Amino acid sequence: MRDQVVFSQPYGTVLVDASVPCVITQWHAFANTTEFIALQGFALEYFEAHSTVAKPWGWVGDVRQMGAIPAKAQAWLIAEFNPRATAAGLREVSVVVAETVFGQIATQRYIDETRQHQDRAALRTQLYDSLANAKQGARQTLAER
Repeated sequence: MRDQVVFSQPYGTVLVDASVPCVITQWHAFANTTEFIALQGFALEYFEAHSTVAKPWGWVGDVRQMGAIPAKAQAWLIAEFNPRATAAGLREVSVVVAETVFGQIATQRYIDETRQHQDRAALRTQLYDSLANAKQGARQTLAER
């Protein structure tokens, strides 16, 4: 099944793969704080509207082309995104590893800060080498629930 585009900007796209099912945030370039939160927030709202206890959804972050994440956007991820996502049923973010050092640093910072704030949200992050493997990881996580 083809991924369905539900939001698109030059810096990133939100896609849905109903066969997993999962939301995919796919970054194409650097996004400033406003852009980052807009795309990630749209994806979160979509996730909240579609994931249920009876039919939970996964989340894939395709950050291969992502640049750095601005500090305010990083703080938003920890303080706002993680708690809302876990409240909506998300337990693991499947991440396709960044190709740029800036993206790798941003991803590692997110992983570290998420672990430090487990009191706010019990959310794991798993790294994958491809989008196909990340989707398969999300599918497996959902099957284990």
